[in-house]
Amino acid sequence: MIKSELIQKIAEKNPHLYHRDVERIINTIFDQIINAMKSGDRVELRGFGAFSVKSRQGRQGRNPRTGDPVTVEPKHVPFFKTGKELREQLNRTET
Repeated sequence: MIKSELIQKIAEKNPHLYHRDVERIINTIFDQIINAMKSGDRVELRGFGAFSVKSRQGRQGRNPRTGDPVTVEPKHVPFFKTGKELREQLNRTET
């Protein structure tokens, strides 16, 4: 699912809201998550999961095409850990 599909589904389930308002809400939520992660905070959505930032050290890598060594700079990467309820729903077997 892409963001526009998410916005469409939420707008369909909430006909009292304008499509542009739903889009603004979704964008605000994503912006707040991004801003919190930029400042080093962890964002936890109970039952769904937690977003955090992990630091990766610099290292010596290789160009896969040529095999030449390249320096990979240290960087920050987003990390998502699923919540217990989400994991349970994904692994639930329906009989």
